[in-house]
Amino acid sequence: MLHVHGIPAEVYEAEPSPMARTQGGMLDIHDYNGQLAVQAAGLMAEFRGLVLEGRQAMRILDRTGAVLFEKSDDGTGGRPEVQRGELRRMLLDALPAGTVHWGHKASGARTLGDGRHEVTFTDGRIVVTDLLVGADGAWSRVRPLLTGATPEYTGTAFVETYLFDADTRHPATAKAVGGGSMIAHGPTPDAAIFAHRERGDTLHGYLELTRPLDWFAAVDFADPAAATARIAREFDGWAPELTALITDSDTAPVLRPHHTLPTGHRWERVPGATLVGDAAHLAAPNGEGANLAMLDGAELAQALAAHDDAETALAEYEQAMFTRAANPPDESALLESVFGDSVPQSLAALFEDRTGTARNG
Repeated sequence: MLHVHGIPAEVYEAEPSPMARTQGGMLDIHDYNGQLAVQAAGLMAEFRGLVLEGRQAMRILDRTGAVLFEKSDDGTGGRPEVQRGELRRMLLDALPAGTVHWGHKASGARTLGDGRHEVTFTDGRIVVTDLLVGADGAWSRVRPLLTGATPEYTGTAFVETYLFDADTRHPATAKAVGGGSMIAHGPTPDAAIFAHRERGDTLHGYLELTRPLDWFAAVDFADPAAATARIAREFDGWAPELTALITDSDTAPVLRPHHTLPTGHRWERVPGATLVGDAAHLAAPNGEGANLAMLDGAELAQALAAHDDAETALAEYEQAMFTRAANPPDESALLESVFGDSVPQSLAALFEDRTGTARNG
C-alpha cells in the first residue's frame, strides 16, 4: 500500500529467501477486513485467481465420525480460502524488485531520539530509520519500544500434521474431511481435530489439546514416532479416519502453542514507531489474524498518504487499530456468516458439549 501511494519503504525479512520454507496452510480472507486491504491495493483480480473453489464447505463431526452438520460451498460466502504461501507470493510480486531485504533477522531495536530508531540484526548489521513499523509477529523485537506487554500461553495448542495424496492414500480420512474444512469434537472440551483440504488432495490437520505447557514439554517432538504415539493416545476411542490425521501423517508432528496479548492491549504514542498484525494484537487462532494484519497495513499506509505529518498519521492509525483489536467480531455473527441464518441444533449441541453444558437427548 505504501508503494501504491508512492511512499518509498524497505522491508527487512528474517527468512533467507521467498521460498525458504512452506508458509503454513489455508487462509479464509474475509470481505469485511482482509479483502478490503486487497481491494485497496488494487489486487482483487490477482486474489480471485488464487481462490480455491469449494473450500468454504464445512463439516462438523463427532468423535465417531458421524456428520452433525454439513454446509456446501455455493460460491456466495464472504470468506474465500486461499493458500497462505500463494497470497504472500501475490503481495511480493506486486512490489518493486529490491524492496524486501531477505536474511535480516532482527535481534533488537532502540530509540535514538527525534523519532528515529535503530534496528540490529543477528548478523551484526544495523539499519536506522525515521519511521519503524514492527510487523514481526508474536515475539516482536520492535514491540518493547512501545510497550512492556508480552504474550501469554492460552492453555491450548495445535499439533500440526499433513496427509498428501489423501484421496488415493487415505480415502476414509479424505471422505471424512470433505471438500473444505472439518471440525470434530469429543464429549469434553479439551480435545478437538480440525482439518482443511488444501490445493490438490492435501489434507492439513490440526489436533487441538488443552494442556499445560509442561505437558507438551514432556512430549519428545524430536522423535516423530514417539510424539505421534503420545498425541494419538489423547484421542483413544475416536474414529480411525479422524485419528489418521496424526497416526498416518506424512510429516513429523509440529507443536503450535497458542499465545495471546492482553485483550485491549494498547500503548502511548511513541514518535516514529508503531506495530501491525500479531506484533500489535496477538490472539489465539480465530480466523482473524491474517485478515487484521492485512487491514492494519492498508490503513496505516492510507493514513501516511493522507497526512504530511507522520505522527498525525500514526495516531490516527493506532486509534482505529486499537478499537478494532479490542472489539473482535461477535461470535454469533461469525457463526451466522458461516452457517447461514439458522445455526442448526446439532451445532448448538456441539458447542454445548465443548463447553461442558449439560443437555438432554
